[in-house]
Amino acid sequence: MTDVTVEGLREVLEESLGELRKGVAGLSVEQLNARPAGGDTNSVAVIVTHALGSTRSWLSLAFARPMPARDRPAEFRAVADDGFPAWTDDRITECLSLLDGATWDPALVGTTDWTRPPETRTAAYAASHALSHLGEHVGHLHMTLELLRSGT
Repeated sequence: MTDVTVEGLREVLEESLGELRKGVAGLSVEQLNARPAGGDTNSVAVIVTHALGSTRSWLSLAFARPMPARDRPAEFRAVADDGFPAWTDDRITECLSLLDGATWDPALVGTTDWTRPPETRTAAYAASHALSHLGEHVGHLHMTLELLRSGT
């Protein structure tokens, strides 16, 4: 029997991850690495790298899966190459696979190893945070793509 909570999470996750995939599709390496808002703003490559790293980590915590290796500060220094779309697809697959065969225990507690200081959170918090944080970065990606297309 399918867990309706897990399937609901998967549906929202697929929508948001699909937006990341569409955002990367067809961009040149130069466009992926451009910072159209200037200064210390984030490129598409940085936004996508961070969004996927964060999502994988929070979902791993939510479903008591092994934590992925993660260097959060390095996510903000990401530079794309020709393989970036394939890398993005691989990370999306990893995120979605975290829900395969998962059962929902919202009271499950885990501790982050990528935040300073580490945080102890319930599965309910971790899953909710994964989706809300990903949604924020999808919006950030859309704004960055608009700037890129407008030549700003």
